[in-house]
Amino acid sequence: MLIVGLTGGVASGKTAISQVLREEGAYIIDADQIARELVQPHRPAWSELIRAFGKEILQGDGSIHRKKLADKVFVDSKKRELLNQILHPRIKEEMDRRIKEIGQKDPEAIVVIDAALIAELGDQRDLDKLIVVASTQTQQIERLKGRDRMSPEEALRILSSQMPVEEKVKLADYVIRNEGSIEEAKKRAKEVFKELRKVALQSKKEAKRLAIREGKGKKI
Repeated sequence: MLIVGLTGGVASGKTAISQVLREEGAYIIDADQIARELVQPHRPAWSELIRAFGKEILQGDGSIHRKKLADKVFVDSKKRELLNQILHPRIKEEMDRRIKEIGQKDPEAIVVIDAALIAELGDQRDLDKLIVVASTQTQQIERLKGRDRMSPEEALRILSSQMPVEEKVKLADYVIRNEGSIEEAKKRAKEVFKELRKVALQSKKEAKRLAIREGKGKKI
């Protein structure tokens, strides 16, 4: 099994790339989706968030108002760190559970962990490979304005809270630049997945050779 991280700045086009990798045959584990599940009303993380940030982050139905929470954490690094302390261990535990489940079902799987903060939290050290999706800051701001109806100031505040994309690129094994057409980025994603298949196959061969050598050693 090959464990691959997929990350990039906010509004970089990571979701579109994730979908391509899924279509090519990868198993996708979406950290943001896991986070949404973890903060459903009356779950432990939901209760901790209310204690940490107050009931004003709730919507009328008791669910977390993500924008109100974001408005708090993106202007205060200590609050952002507190949010990560509440959610990250739980997200990682659930990811590990899903990886184990996939491995039992398909030992040759290529598992892609789609997560925005892989580099910020140092999680790339636990992965076999890292893919970074990169866009220009201008493109990211325009997408945030169109997608989430943010002001340029709000968009810049979010961007400034994340590691600069070129710093993430330095950590990457593969870079997908979503700075032209989305079709070009999707084509690059397919090329990257072909490379990952080769890596997975090579890893399988090396594991088999190692097992043979160890077997011979035991016989001696």
